[in-house]
Amino acid sequence: MRGRQRGTSKDHTSAHDKETSVRLLSGKDVGNPSWKRSLPHMLVAILSSFLFGYHLGVVNETLESISVDLDFSGSTLAEGLVVSTCLGGAFVGSIFSGSIADGVGRRRAFQLCALPMIIGASLSATTKGLWGMLLGRFLVGIGMGIGPAVAALYVAEISPAFIRGTFGSATQIAACLGIMAALFIGLPAKEIVGWWRVCFWVSAVPAAVLAFLMEFCAESPHWLFKKGRGPEAEAEFEKLLGGIHVKSAMAELSKFDRGDESDTVKLSDLLHGRHFKAVFMGSTLFAFQQLSGINAVFYFSSTVFKSFGVPSDVANICVGISNLFGSVIAMTLMDKLGRKVLLLGSFSGMVVSLVLQIIAASSFASGSRALYLSVGGMLLFVLMFALGAGPVPSLLLSEIFPGRIRAKGMAVCMAVHWVINFFVGLLFLRLLEQIGAQYLYSLFAAFCFTAVIFVKRNVVETKGKTLQEIEIALVPPA
Repeated sequence: MRGRQRGTSKDHTSAHDKETSVRLLSGKDVGNPSWKRSLPHMLVAILSSFLFGYHLGVVNETLESISVDLDFSGSTLAEGLVVSTCLGGAFVGSIFSGSIADGVGRRRAFQLCALPMIIGASLSATTKGLWGMLLGRFLVGIGMGIGPAVAALYVAEISPAFIRGTFGSATQIAACLGIMAALFIGLPAKEIVGWWRVCFWVSAVPAAVLAFLMEFCAESPHWLFKKGRGPEAEAEFEKLLGGIHVKSAMAELSKFDRGDESDTVKLSDLLHGRHFKAVFMGSTLFAFQQLSGINAVFYFSSTVFKSFGVPSDVANICVGISNLFGSVIAMTLMDKLGRKVLLLGSFSGMVVSLVLQIIAASSFASGSRALYLSVGGMLLFVLMFALGAGPVPSLLLSEIFPGRIRAKGMAVCMAVHWVINFFVGLLFLRLLEQIGAQYLYSLFAAFCFTAVIFVKRNVVETKGKTLQEIEIALVPPA
C-alpha cells in the first residue's frame, strides 16, 4: 500500500502520513492501541491517589483517640493542627512536584512521593507526643502534594488518547477508595485502645508497594523524548501501545516536543505570554473546585447528620458511597460526553443541590422536610461534584499544558488548589458561626454558578485528541 502511494505527489504522501498518525493515536481508527498494555502501569500509579485519599480520611474516626492518647484532648487548636498540618506539607510538595517530575522522571518522582509517606506514617504511628504527630503529618503531606500531580501527569502521558479520560478518572476513584478504606479501618478506634496507631501503620504498606512496583513500570515516553533519549522513548511506546503504533506515536510526539530543547522554564513563562491561557484555565478551575465548598461540606456532613440523629459513621459511609458512585459514572462518561460537558453538568447540579440545602436551612422547612432536603441536598452535592468538578480539573491540566511546561504548569495550579483548600478549611466554621448556613451555602452556590459561566466561555474540549492536537488549539505559535 505504501509503495502505491509513492507515485503520488510528495505533499500528498506527507499529508496522508500525518493524518494516519493522528488517527492512530487519537483512537479514531480501527487500529487503536490496546488499553490493556497501559492498564497495569496506570493501576500502579493511582496507588498514590489512594494514599492521598487515605491520609485525608485517616484522622476522621481516630482524632478523638489520638487526642486522648497524646494528651491534647479538648484543645481545638491542636486537633485542627493534626488535621491541617498535612495541607501545609501538601502545598510544599506541590510546589516542587514539577521540578522533581522533570528532573528525575515520572517513575522516580512516584518513589520520592512514597518515601515521606512511609516515614511520616511510621512517625505518626509511633509518636508519644503532639509534635511527633505534627511532623509525621507534615511529611505525609509532602508526599500528598507530589503524588496527585505526578499521577495525573503520568497517566495522561502513558494512555492512548481514546481512553485517556477513563484512565484519568481512575485517579479520583482511587482517592475515594482511599477515603473509604481509612473510614472502615478506623471504625474500631473508639473501642480498641491504640487502634489509631494501626491505622497509620497500614498506610505504609501501599506506599511501599508503590515504590517497589514503579521499578517495573514504563517511564513516560514524553519525558524521555524531551530529555533527548529517543530510542528509550520508542521502547516505552512499544511497551505501552504495541510495536505497530511506535512510529506514528514518535512522529506525533516530535511535532512539538524537541529532544534537544532546553528544560529551563521560568515562572514568567507560565504567568504571561503564550502559556498564560492554559495556566489561567487550570488555576481557575481548581479555585472554583475548592470555592464550591466541597471540603466544607465534607467537614460539616457529620454535624448535619448528627443533628438529625444519624450516627457520624453512617453519615461518612453515605457520603463516601455517593462520592464513589459519582466517580464511577464519571469514569464511564469521560471519553463519551467529554470533559466540558461533565464540568457544566457537575457545577450546575451542585448549584441545585446547594439551593436544596439553603431551603433546608431556612424557616420554610422544618422537621422531616428539613431532614430530607438537607441530607438529600448534601448527598446530591457530593454526587454531582464527583461527576465532573472532582475528576476533570486534574485530568484537564495534564492535557492542556505543552510537554515542555506540563509538569511545572501543573505544579503551579496544584499550589493554587492547596492554598484555597487551606483557607476554606480555616474560615468555614468561623463563617458558619457569623453568617449562618443559609448565607454560607448561598455563597458557595454563587461560586458554582460563576464556574458554569467560566467553563462555558473558557474551557476547550480535549476528548479524543492527542496531547499535541490540544497544544495546537491552546498555544499560539511562538
